[in-house]
Amino acid sequence: MNILICNDDGYLAPGIAVLARVAGEFANVRVVAPERDRSGVSNSLTLDRPLQLKEADNGFYYVNGTPTDCIHLALHALPDFKPDLVLSGINNGANMGDDTLYSGTVAAATEAYLLGIPAIAFSLNDFSGRYWETAEKAAWMLLEHLLKNPPDHPVLWNINIPAVAPEDIQGCRITRLGRRHHVQSIVPARNPRGESVYWIGPVGDISDREGGTDFAESEAGYITVTPLQIDLTDYGNMAHVAGFWQGVAP
Repeated sequence: MNILICNDDGYLAPGIAVLARVAGEFANVRVVAPERDRSGVSNSLTLDRPLQLKEADNGFYYVNGTPTDCIHLALHALPDFKPDLVLSGINNGANMGDDTLYSGTVAAATEAYLLGIPAIAFSLNDFSGRYWETAEKAAWMLLEHLLKNPPDHPVLWNINIPAVAPEDIQGCRITRLGRRHHVQSIVPARNPRGESVYWIGPVGDISDREGGTDFAESEAGYITVTPLQIDLTDYGNMAHVAGFWQGVAP
């Protein structure tokens, strides 16, 4: 089996090294990741300049673009390696609830899924750097099971690993996405020239952490697995919208 690995934290991030090391015990691995941290870029493509693909000393490839760019270059600029599975991560920090809309980690998996390749995004619910051993154990558990039972069709799964000691992992739960409050802080500042500038601040607090959500089960020590879909059509509202527009001249 061939596994392509990407992320949004950059090719030198600790999480991608963990994921590549674990995946390498089960399959042939190739890493193609952004040159630098591109967190929060979602599914964006770089269309205003050409891209470069280079090989680092550690054997990883890096691209001066977004995670989505990396997937396309991995498939088309390196055609000798055809992945059976795409893994993205392990992200430094969770990607749960609304955060999945902004995540470059999830976006890399999404792009592979759109191209017909089973894809899984991995994130660690921690920023302290203390739980990479937990992330490694979780990756082992999940990949061992997954590769014994490989998907027979494209899937898009979002996995979050809890911030607990390895021995305190409670198991694995299938969850739905929770929700955050729709509040986004803007932090004003001044640059060295005295001009006003603004930073995008922290995300809103969690508003939906009911049992069965990724937020709640991760806090309880479970690895959460959320199947995602791409179709944004609101099918339940189509009849209402059709009635609203009925009679509009062609």
